[in-house]
Amino acid sequence: MLRRDQHQHPPFGSYLATAEQQITRMHRTSGTTGTAMNLALTAQDANMTAMVGGRAQAASGLGPQHRVVHCLNYQLWMGGYTDHAALEATGAMVVPYGIGGTAGLIRTMQELKINAISCTPSYPGVLEQVIANEFPDLSPRDLELKLGLFGGEAGLDDLSFRQKLEHTWGFKVRNSNYGVTDILCNFAGQSTLSNDLHFVALDVLYAELIDPDSGALKPWKEGESGELVLTHLCKQAQPLVRFRTNDMIVITGTDKAACGRTAPRFRVIGRSDDMIVVRGINVFPTMIAEVINQNEGLSSEYRIVLDKLPPYDFLPVEVEQQDLSLDKSNLARHLEDEIKTNIGVSARVTLLDPQSLPRTEGKTKRVIRNY
Repeated sequence: MLRRDQHQHPPFGSYLATAEQQITRMHRTSGTTGTAMNLALTAQDANMTAMVGGRAQAASGLGPQHRVVHCLNYQLWMGGYTDHAALEATGAMVVPYGIGGTAGLIRTMQELKINAISCTPSYPGVLEQVIANEFPDLSPRDLELKLGLFGGEAGLDDLSFRQKLEHTWGFKVRNSNYGVTDILCNFAGQSTLSNDLHFVALDVLYAELIDPDSGALKPWKEGESGELVLTHLCKQAQPLVRFRTNDMIVITGTDKAACGRTAPRFRVIGRSDDMIVVRGINVFPTMIAEVINQNEGLSSEYRIVLDKLPPYDFLPVEVEQQDLSLDKSNLARHLEDEIKTNIGVSARVTLLDPQSLPRTEGKTKRVIRNY
């Protein structure tokens, strides 16, 4: 609806609720689910966005003691400059590196004694590859990063994946940057004491939970799951009412958290538009990742490749093999058995050589639809 409206009423759509002269900044969505959207911000919108994002980053442990390098795309995408402003709101010193020039980034980290990084969860894999190829005497731990702040992709609720990152890099892993760009760039983050996301925007967003199929309202209480729906309470430029995020969440707490915060907590199960139904069972990519990351012989890189329209009798999964000393057919069969046992669906696993799948500085696409 919003894309169509912006096409008919360019550039910001008929739902622009302020004079264009009040717009002080604009961004675009990443366009991963279709045509990119133009996002308008007034000065008040920009300040509010930075304030709320700063709450999430601070909850994850970022503060004045940190020098954080920000490695998200600064070219129009909301995650670049807007997240930069949120990082600054914590009092940290922010280095606006962006994406590209990875070898230069590693040298910058060394020269400036960077002790924190803000990026997507898949970007450390890019850094590891460049370190191995261009800095043979260096290991990721030698960079002495203390804090890894991540967002933009799913997967950080998988403890095996987090443990791999922490073991390789030596930093604390935080899912510090959960947001929906059409709504607010960052409005939830993990605290230093919990893996749950703290919803830190109750003063600017009204949250609801619905059944994704029927649209029926569900109770906002601990243990309930459904699609997250959000309404702006004080957005000036492009306020939205009951925006369906497509994110499936489970509410994990509404009382006071261990860290003392009173914000409700939740975890993201997956995106409804990434969900694949295999013989009646709903499967999210994060469920597959959790099984993969429990196998030492595999890397964390995978993708699900769908060559035809549903229905599906099995799930086609491509995974990188990390330990080439292991028998490929036995390893693939073992992973298929694990997926069947843990998720309840049949899978056909194809094992690929190390570094076969593309690494990206932006969002990694886990479900490839070739139809």
